[in-house]
Amino acid sequence: MLINKGTIKKVAGPLVVASGMGNANMFDVVRVGQERLIGEIIEMRSDRASIQIYEETAGLGPGAPVESTGEPLSVELGPGLIGGIFDGIERPLDLIMKRSGNNLKRGIEVLPLNREIKWTFTPTIDVGAKVNSGDIIGTIQETELFTHKIMVPNGINGTIKSIKSGDFTVDQIVAVIGTNNKDEEVSLMQKWPVRVGRPYKKKLPPTEPLVTGQRVIDTLFPIAKGGVAAVPGPFGSGKTVVQHQLAKWADADIIVYIGCGERGNEMTDVLNEFPELIDPKTGRSLMERTVLIANTSDMPVAAREASIYTGITIAEYFRDMGYSVALMADSTSRWAEALREMSGRLQEMPGEEGYPAYLGSRLAQFYERAGRVITSGSDNREGLLSVIGAVSPPGGDISEPVSQATLRIVKVFWGLDSALAYSRHFPAINWLNSYSLYVDSVSKWFKDNVNSNWMDYRSRIIRILSEEAELQEIVKLVGMDSLSPSDRLKLETARSIREDFLHQNAFHEIDTFTPLNKQFLMLELILNFHDMASEKISKGTKIEKLLKIPSREKIGRFKYTKIEDVGSEFKLILRELTKQVELAASEGEFDA
Repeated sequence: MLINKGTIKKVAGPLVVASGMGNANMFDVVRVGQERLIGEIIEMRSDRASIQIYEETAGLGPGAPVESTGEPLSVELGPGLIGGIFDGIERPLDLIMKRSGNNLKRGIEVLPLNREIKWTFTPTIDVGAKVNSGDIIGTIQETELFTHKIMVPNGINGTIKSIKSGDFTVDQIVAVIGTNNKDEEVSLMQKWPVRVGRPYKKKLPPTEPLVTGQRVIDTLFPIAKGGVAAVPGPFGSGKTVVQHQLAKWADADIIVYIGCGERGNEMTDVLNEFPELIDPKTGRSLMERTVLIANTSDMPVAAREASIYTGITIAEYFRDMGYSVALMADSTSRWAEALREMSGRLQEMPGEEGYPAYLGSRLAQFYERAGRVITSGSDNREGLLSVIGAVSPPGGDISEPVSQATLRIVKVFWGLDSALAYSRHFPAINWLNSYSLYVDSVSKWFKDNVNSNWMDYRSRIIRILSEEAELQEIVKLVGMDSLSPSDRLKLETARSIREDFLHQNAFHEIDTFTPLNKQFLMLELILNFHDMASEKISKGTKIEKLLKIPSREKIGRFKYTKIEDVGSEFKLILRELTKQVELAASEGEFDA
């Protein structure tokens, strides 16, 4: 319902200043001009409202009408989200394309959730039952992979007076709840303001890793389910490919992928790849558990600012059902640029490099919405929301404000290195300057569910890689011949760790994803050879003889072993390795 009408006084790019808006509120959604462009009030001074417009403002001028809807920017939450492709303010791009073609037409109004599709609703509660906010009253099988749970909207507590089963559209009433004041009607859909985090009962510390199948992440720098991570790196270092890999393979029930100001061809890759990708656990398309928010670099700048809030609100909704959700934001630097532009238009006092002084607090508000929580509702179900944000610092300089503000908030830093990327090492995560503060939290899970030696092996390979960096400096100064045999072995083991374990082929059908038990066996082969060779060197065996062992090549090829053959192949390689090390120590000759 429209509650306030004003008039444009000034237009400055995506910022519009309107007078006569005294009855409007901060963050109200407004319609601007004859084309009814959508915008949001971001500042109020007396009866003057500063509005950021989420569409192109060319041709807009003073005197044009402005109407407030009286409601904050909100998203519709309900069946139809899964598999959907939306813009930064939750307009379905497929429906917009059918109406206006390939270009986003200004002022177009399309409801986020389809009002024509009927969904089969199955109640899980009876008439007369007492319910509270967040309680599940029924389910819908939205896709073969995903059961959509219909929850009591926030703020409603009472008794079920009526509930129906059958086929309904999202706006039809399926239940009536009697409260102390009045009867509340419940449909399959609810709305929620994007800038307000959805409520929960309690936040819990994360204790389980988010398994990604990417060896450098799972083994060295794990992220916990309900944790937050940052992927900073210069242009061309593989941020987007890392995000795509995590979206494809992360151990989450639901994936929300936000393309925030990224190039259109990168979002096209996502749109083309995801429907064809098969979920390894179910054999179905990954799009059946994915929501895409596409806000590319050619779309209006201001809409980027809303896109990450739209995405995380949708993610919280699925978290509240009791699911594990992983959100990818690519990239928060583009979002920060939108923030900087609007701050400049508002003539606010700039902070470092022109970013607003509140950049850090806005980033924190976003990342703090992640977590492992006990959701609202009577059944104390647990929901998890993990957030992975890419950062694109200019020139790869992570001392710039967005990177630094992000690092003060997140607990995992996957630092991408352009030198590794240019040498075709993927993922180009630099093992010397990356870190994870979740290691202690998830170590017990790894010991209980993978192997009791997991953390010991992790510590050993980090130590070997660190020692390699020091030894390389010596080699540059005085040459390889100056090193002792044991130091040369360390260099060779570090090379094996880098090339055989940390390097991963994102486009190889087997190597693109490595289960944890296979990761452990890969490490065991590398470290077993190191230990056996180290023992023989201490007894006088020449290192050159040990490095020529034919089985070492099989250690490198072990990454391409099919999952069902991993156990038998591991035993075979280990047996050959042990035999050939003994043969090398006894000065025997290897078989051709």
